[in-house]
Amino acid sequence: MMHPHERRTTELLVDTVAAHPEDTIGFDTLLEPLRTRAFGFLLLLLAIPNFIPVPIGVGGVMGTLVVLAGGQMLLGLERPWLPGWLRRRRFARASVLRFLERTAPAMRRIERVCRPRLEALTRRPATLFSGLLLVLLGLLLSLPIPFTNYLFGALLLAFGIVLSERDGALLLGIWAASVAVIAAAALLSGNLLALLGRLF
Repeated sequence: MMHPHERRTTELLVDTVAAHPEDTIGFDTLLEPLRTRAFGFLLLLLAIPNFIPVPIGVGGVMGTLVVLAGGQMLLGLERPWLPGWLRRRRFARASVLRFLERTAPAMRRIERVCRPRLEALTRRPATLFSGLLLVLLGLLLSLPIPFTNYLFGALLLAFGIVLSERDGALLLGIWAASVAVIAAAALLSGNLLALLGRLF
């Protein structure tokens, strides 16, 4: 259970960025307060590039990393493994702060209704289904589908907060939204169907 004094995910992230003195901040620095929030906190970080100006093609990189995170959940890992190059990746501190300012109201609204309940859905074996959905969302994010980065980024934010706050009840809603988005994208994107056909 979450204790009353346990800090919210957004508070940890904002304080980490605000306390950093340099103009750029590394992925490894953002991961420092991760602790037991593991995959949820990682998904929040992977959502950031979908809301800030980044080089073209970053969706493919972030999508691949989301697939990696989802695949590790499918394998039953309790904490994510990240390659060294990702841990050393750096972002402009000002861009991250702008992202937090823009998304903080929505993130805090989600957190206000979040509380530890149906926690079994945020742990194994239920995390296998979350992992599967994240693999599919990562594949979608990596495809050049116009005007979808915000949508997939919003789903990643929601996944990240709900998993971090261990709210299985809200996670059911995120599952339903993810299934709806994946189904719609599958119908609208021949690229996705072709990719899945090559994979399987």
